[in-house]
Amino acid sequence: MPIDLYYTPVSPPCRSIVMAASALGVELNLKYLDLYKGEHQTPEFLKLTPQKCLPTMVDNGFVLCESRAIICYLADQYGKDDSLYPKDPKKRAIVNHRLYFEATCLYQRFLDYYVPILYRGSEGEPAQCKRFEDAFVMLDKYLEGQTWAAGDHITIADFPLIATVSSAEIFEFDITRYPNVSRWLANAKKSIPKYEELNHAGCLEIRKVMDAKMILPF
Repeated sequence: MPIDLYYTPVSPPCRSIVMAASALGVELNLKYLDLYKGEHQTPEFLKLTPQKCLPTMVDNGFVLCESRAIICYLADQYGKDDSLYPKDPKKRAIVNHRLYFEATCLYQRFLDYYVPILYRGSEGEPAQCKRFEDAFVMLDKYLEGQTWAAGDHITIADFPLIATVSSAEIFEFDITRYPNVSRWLANAKKSIPKYEELNHAGCLEIRKVMDAKMILPF
């Protein structure tokens, strides 16, 4: 039975789940919610998540929100092996670190800088831009001497990072200043099956939001 995923393609966390599920061979039933119509604030959706959180997953009655938790669950529940999410404690710890780094540092700083531009019609703050740049310096260091975020093969840690970095790139953030990040993202674009469909199409959608100055009604 396909797993329901309430999502919007403009969301990097939503796209990270779509990429991870594809890599795991997990079928998703994508249920698009239009934020501009308030479809994430309906009583029906709030029964699933009081956070009004996209993405939200429903797997045969099991409800889970927060994208990194969903990705870890899918890997543990449906992974054919542990290559994407190693069971070895030290290897898994590195994967978890990269996931938490993306959630609490890179993506948080992405939000701090771009949300006022995207959804409030404000100008970007230089101080927030600098913090975002600093997060890229950290990521560039983590990628030094290795092919993927947590080592020499792709893991679930790469998908959230890819979704965030590619979103910044579509906003013309110059990732070429960070050679390891640039190399890693170029490799991801070539290596991930259906990358254009699973991630880049959503990047183009979020760029349209920026260009149209589509201010959210909340």
